[in-house]
Amino acid sequence: MTRLPLDDIRVIDLTIARAGPTCVRQLADWGADVIRIEPPVRESDSGAALGIVGERRHGSDFQNLHRNKRALSLDLKTPEGLEILMRLVERADVLVENMRPPVKHRLGFDYETLRRRNPRLVYGSISGFGQDGPYAERGGVDQIAQGMGGLMSVTGMPGTEPTRVGIPVSDLSAGLYLAVGILVALHDRERTGEGRWVTTSLLEAMVAMMDLQAVRWTIDGKVPEQEGNHHPQLLPMGCFRTADGYVNIAGPSGRLLRNFCKVIGLPELPSDPRFESPAQRFRNRAALNEIVGARLRARTTQEWIRELNEVGVPCGPVYCMDEVFADAQVAHLGMTVPVEHPVLGRLAVVRNAVTMTGAAASVRAPTPEAGQHTDEVLRELGLSGAEIETLRGKKIV
Repeated sequence: MTRLPLDDIRVIDLTIARAGPTCVRQLADWGADVIRIEPPVRESDSGAALGIVGERRHGSDFQNLHRNKRALSLDLKTPEGLEILMRLVERADVLVENMRPPVKHRLGFDYETLRRRNPRLVYGSISGFGQDGPYAERGGVDQIAQGMGGLMSVTGMPGTEPTRVGIPVSDLSAGLYLAVGILVALHDRERTGEGRWVTTSLLEAMVAMMDLQAVRWTIDGKVPEQEGNHHPQLLPMGCFRTADGYVNIAGPSGRLLRNFCKVIGLPELPSDPRFESPAQRFRNRAALNEIVGARLRARTTQEWIRELNEVGVPCGPVYCMDEVFADAQVAHLGMTVPVEHPVLGRLAVVRNAVTMTGAAASVRAPTPEAGQHTDEVLRELGLSGAEIETLRGKKIV
């Protein structure tokens, strides 16, 4: 197998839900040896189909999140289980967790404690609202962060109720931000020899992701409002109804605007005093969108896509998920990769979105069954078969 860029990195995965696993998945896809630690499955659980509380192990989401890992069952609430974690920490490069901030201190694996066992450890944490501050001990979930970070206030049609975005954007962005931070800390460790504590939160990630909308307030002093399916500042740029569906177009200025207007049969539009500058177009956006929309409703989505692309105006259809994966460009990019699961058979999971020359993120193994690699990992720590059986008898593993 071709060497992967992170195949010399060992990661301890103590994550739950989505934000933390999203971070760890980036590292696993690029070759890191990830050991996912989960509590042992009890007789009261619904069997191996359950991973952790609320997550169905054989469900599509769990399978997509946790590929390329090894699974160790371990009760971290016992002294023996905690000591095994410490032995893993001594050999690890990274640990990632996304529990409420007090939990890791209560259980005894906070950063300062683990740093004493391994000063080179890069410790990654995601919380709902930050590791300290007035909300630090609160539990956080994506939709709460979407609301508190301002995203719901700018999402939806003008004048409608605040609207949740259709993906867990704060979870996903927090995971990606943490992965970047961990890689930065690993790079810095090469110079300093010491690890770092890298933290983010759903709220921080959500506020950062607001980006241009955030600085409209912090710099311009303007509170952004709902703009529906149109760009908040550039026009015409948005989603318009066609004769048979919808089309997204981006022809906001200059050559793009002129070419767009020619194709839709309104070559005089850029010289109309109402629309001759970006400021004028923004001021008269309702009228502009109505004029453009009336023209676009006259023909089909594919007709507009073909003609607008011929003159270099960015445009595209609005797909449902089945249509996304049927698209020729998505198929060319190979956005799904197959993985063979011993119980579920062949699964098509979504590949990592990054490519680079000379190396490729890969899906090398399916999501493991609960505790699948427990014996293997414990033997690597030097435990004998008898010692492992003793731990199993005590329900520590």
